Amino acid sequence: MSAAHLWPIAMLVVSNVFMTLAWYGHLKFPTAPLVIVIFASWGIALIEYMLAVPANRIGHRVYTAAELKTIQEVITLIVFAVFSVTVLKEAITINHVIGFSLIAAGAAVIFRGPF
Repeated sequence: MSAAHLWPIAMLVVSNVFMTLAWYGHLKFPTAPLVIVIFASWGIALIEYMLAVPANRIGHRVYTAAELKTIQEVITLIVFAVFSVTVLKEAITINHVIGFSLIAAGAAVIFRGPF
């Protein structure tokens, strides 16, 4: 893989870390006022957008939009699974593994499908 292929993926990984923090990080602070949580999440999401938008623009030079979306979804699941286990202390169950595997199979079809 060339740098042109890897750079958007790296940016999407970092973007997804910020997205996961924005969407789920507040769950560690259940007593924080909702209005504070919303504005803090927006601030974190701004950083996510500042990475995701250029990642997709740069990535569209070497990937189709469907491929970029697929890459983003797979990264999201991986980042979320790690976050869920390490930060939220929630276990990954067999149902999660099966569901994530089905999504990964769908991603494989997008990139190397039999059709």
